[in-house]
Amino acid sequence: MALDFTLVQLRYFQEVARREHMTEAAKQLNVTQSAISTAMAQLERTLGLDLFIRQKNRSVVLSPAGKRFLTEVTPFLESSDNLGETALGLSRSLSGQLTVGVFSPIAPTRLPLIHDEFEKRYPDVRVNYLEADLEELQRAVTAGDCDIALTYTLGLSDRFDTYLIDVVRPHVLVSLEHRLGAGGCPRPVHLRELADENYIQLDLPYSRQYYDELFRIAGVVPRIRHSFSGYETVRSFVAMGLGYSLLSQSVSSGTYIGSKTVDIPLLDDFPSIDLALIWPNDVRLNRRGRAYCELTKEILGPASGHQSDL
Repeated sequence: MALDFTLVQLRYFQEVARREHMTEAAKQLNVTQSAISTAMAQLERTLGLDLFIRQKNRSVVLSPAGKRFLTEVTPFLESSDNLGETALGLSRSLSGQLTVGVFSPIAPTRLPLIHDEFEKRYPDVRVNYLEADLEELQRAVTAGDCDIALTYTLGLSDRFDTYLIDVVRPHVLVSLEHRLGAGGCPRPVHLRELADENYIQLDLPYSRQYYDELFRIAGVVPRIRHSFSGYETVRSFVAMGLGYSLLSQSVSSGTYIGSKTVDIPLLDDFPSIDLALIWPNDVRLNRRGRAYCELTKEILGPASGHQSDL
């Protein structure tokens, strides 16, 4: 006998399972909390299963039966979405919504290039963006606040699938007047050559730990003079000659204050990091997401002609 539940109930169930909270799921789905509660009660009654262990303040956790049911619901809903896209003709022309997260330092210089070309190729897709640091982006992707995120893979767990865009190597940033930057033809250096100079630290989750590890490998204890979470603030302080920094993303030499910086290649055998688009590994990427991945690699990847050291 066929069970009498609806796609709406299954989508509500998936969101509650993801958020582990009835009220938060209701906000995300733009429905009332009572609608979520009623739908979940009806679904449990139809299945004859307790899908959730209810806690205080409308928070919930999946029961063992709920966890097993979620593994079946997720691919079923993905197949339903694909069927809907085919019915609407999206196999020929992409349309709909796509929310993309992006690592804050990348956004100002790289994102406009990607968005402009994507909009030209797929004018019927409305793309929204969420700009954040690496840690916040991973939370946002997991919570479903964005479909995919353009980010470095630092601190990335095995809960995510990735689409590699480029391999990025670190460099030293100094002012144009610095002894290493003078003349506009910087020579590669070892990090230890700057051990006695002030260090301007980029203090972002995962980024900071990565650079700390590079100092450890080089056997250098940095003389941290200033620490900022703003990428452009770090660059401006370096441009003023107040110290050097260790970064991965290369941009134009100009800063907000008008002074210029110079990227210095490193001779040290440091680990690189990957620039990639990520999404939850239990979610199959839709056609809009795949198109965004492919276009991003076309624009930013090693064969793109753009500066590959992001």
